[in-house]
Amino acid sequence: MPGKTRHWLLRLSGLTLLAVALYLAFMTVSDYRPGEALELGIERNRAEILSKGMPLSVLTFNIGYCGLDAAEDFFMDGGRRSRSRSRRQTLLNLERIASFLTGSRADLLLLQEVDRRASRSHRVDESARLRHDLGSYASVFALNYNVPWVPVPLLRPMGAVKSGLLTFSRFKVRSALRCRFPGREGWPRQLAELDRCYIETRLPVRGGKELVLLNVHLSAFDRGGRIRKMQLAHLRKRMMAEYAAGRHVIAGGDWNHGLPGSDPRRFKATAERPGWYETLPDGFTPPGFVWAVDGAMPSIRGTAAPYRAGINFVAVIDGFLVSPNVEILEVNGRDLAFNNSDHNPVAAVFVLK
Repeated sequence: MPGKTRHWLLRLSGLTLLAVALYLAFMTVSDYRPGEALELGIERNRAEILSKGMPLSVLTFNIGYCGLDAAEDFFMDGGRRSRSRSRRQTLLNLERIASFLTGSRADLLLLQEVDRRASRSHRVDESARLRHDLGSYASVFALNYNVPWVPVPLLRPMGAVKSGLLTFSRFKVRSALRCRFPGREGWPRQLAELDRCYIETRLPVRGGKELVLLNVHLSAFDRGGRIRKMQLAHLRKRMMAEYAAGRHVIAGGDWNHGLPGSDPRRFKATAERPGWYETLPDGFTPPGFVWAVDGAMPSIRGTAAPYRAGINFVAVIDGFLVSPNVEILEVNGRDLAFNNSDHNPVAAVFVLK
């Protein structure tokens, strides 16, 4: 190799290493590390107090940052893409999701993967749009993904991400906390990962204590499921403590596990089961607690490829776990055919006993 060529290659290698070192230093300094419990603001809080004995409708929906509609795949699941294909498509998905949520007339809404001006959703503020369209609800937002720049995939990186959980309530919210889940990936992987959490909202109950409502979104791609086990142990302990104190507990959201009462083998699919799919471990469900799950309607599709019914892997990972003093009247997965998200919503009706 000529000396001049070797010289330029060495300079290029040095500049590349310097750029990587500067990136890692910047990401380390700016790493989002909120405390164990962070008080959250409540927008447009309501005056009406929840009562025992009344039907209470709750809906959970992972909206997939309005970028994982049926035509999309996702690089972490074996696909190629990391962003919505256009701002126009993001807005269309958001409009349809907002219309569905408004029409559902649920008392409580638990949403996951709601972006705030992230690169992957073309800087659309999905939280602001949903809060506007659902202006008759109290609302609480918590960040669980706040990264200045996600560098993968290399050819079209995910970029800047700011996203989180959003809870809506037709009833008065007494307090709201961002509660940190235990467990983090090692450095430097964690620098581009989510900081997992759940939203705890406390709603006063007329003639009773409180409803503790948990909006959860557990890890999916942690190696070996180590972090998921830590999150589940934490959540189980927390729910049992709240119930032991005489409170009603409803936890709902994206559990990223196959839920009790469901089995992906009942759904037609030719794609292989993805590596991230695991069922909840035996012994997780606290004594007396009950699952509200619609095992007949898939709530998640595999995103290794765009959605085709009967081809993609589908399963049930979204639903609710409730304490013994909460009665389940009905639970229904809503078939939206994954048109605007890689999830389908799940709705349930409860009564606080």
